[in-house]
Amino acid sequence: MTYPFLSEEWMNEARSIRNKYADQVPDVAASIRINQVTTDVPFGDGTVHSYIDTSSGTLMMELGDLDEPDATITIDYDTAKAMFVDQDQAVAMQAFMSGKIVVQGDMMKMMALQTAMPTTEVSEKIAEEVRAITN
Repeated sequence: MTYPFLSEEWMNEARSIRNKYADQVPDVAASIRINQVTTDVPFGDGTVHSYIDTSSGTLMMELGDLDEPDATITIDYDTAKAMFVDQDQAVAMQAFMSGKIVVQGDMMKMMALQTAMPTTEVSEKIAEEVRAITN
């Protein structure tokens, strides 16, 4: 079954995938706390607040907002989906350069997120499973 990216159902499935592989994923070296405001969402009121937090050494992506984030990113739904689900960094760069991604706060922390996530066979498998649950 597939779910819209960032919906509660999607987040529950993504959390299950993450938990299934938790003991096989290497630690994230950088401590990064980023709130994400996703606009033009095709469900709910059109905006979703979520966050990424690596301060525990693992990647946590959840709905809601962090207190005292390093940065806040405002991004449209299609770009966020291309970045996080399709892992298309070219889309991310184009969106940033054209102003479709707005960053408030520590830009260096936001940029560090791109290189902080170790790429392994397990992380590739997680990405495949996340793509499979996303519509």
